[in-house]
Amino acid sequence: MARLPRFSPTGLPALVLQRGNNRQPVFLGPDDYRFYLDCLRMAAREHDLAVHAYGLRPNHIHLVATPRRDDALSLTMQAVGRRYARYFNRVANRTGTLWEGRFRSAVLEPDAWMLPAMLYVEGNAVRAGEANTPDEDRWSSHRHHVGLEASPFVSDHSAYWALGNTPFERQSRYQSLAAEGLSSSTLAVLRKHAHSGWPLGSEAFLRGLERHAERRVQPLPKGRPKRASAEPDAAEAS
Repeated sequence: MARLPRFSPTGLPALVLQRGNNRQPVFLGPDDYRFYLDCLRMAAREHDLAVHAYGLRPNHIHLVATPRRDDALSLTMQAVGRRYARYFNRVANRTGTLWEGRFRSAVLEPDAWMLPAMLYVEGNAVRAGEANTPDEDRWSSHRHHVGLEASPFVSDHSAYWALGNTPFERQSRYQSLAAEGLSSSTLAVLRKHAHSGWPLGSEAFLRGLERHAERRVQPLPKGRPKRASAEPDAAEAS
C-alpha cells in the first residue's frame, strides 16, 4: 500500500519521532547530543520552524514543533538528518544509513494536546530509566521550561504561556504537571499517534483538517465494508 503524503499544515504543532536505523544508537556521548542540538537550532532558524520541546534518547529523538511556513518541518528534519549523519558516521567511523527511513509526525490539536505532548517528549528519559527525574535529563527541553536553564532556540507555545502571568508561575506550574505525570491512557494515545502519524484531536478538529487536506486524516475503519441490503423483489414489495 502506498504511504500517504506527509501532512504538516502551517501554524499547527506536530509531534515528531525519528529513530535510528534498526533502532541502533544515534548518540554515543555528550558531544553527539550537543552537535545534534546545534544542527537543530540552525536548521529550525533557517527554515522557520518553531521548536517547542525536544527529547533526545540514545536511539531516537522526539520533537514538538510548529511550521511557520510550507515545508518548514520537512526541510528542517532533512537538513538536520543529513548534517548529523555525516558527522556521526565520521566520528563513529561507520558508513551507511543512520536513520530509520523518513521521520514520523502527527499534527496536534493545540488546546488539548500541546502540553501533554511536551510532557511526553520531555519525560522519556525517566520512563526509560535513564534519569530519576526530568530535572536530571540534560538532553531535553524540560530544564528550560522549569527555569533551570535557558535553551536559546526553544519557542514557548501559547499553551505554555497560559500556565501563568510570570515566568516563575509558568515554571512552577509546569514543574507540577511534570511531577504529576501523564496517565497511562494519555501515554498510550500519544505513543500510538507518534508512531502512526495520524493527526490527534477532537472529531471537530479532524473534520476541520479534512476540509483542507489532500489526504485522509483518519485511518479507514477496520474490517470489510458492510454489504448493502438487497432490494426487495416485486413479490416482497407488494
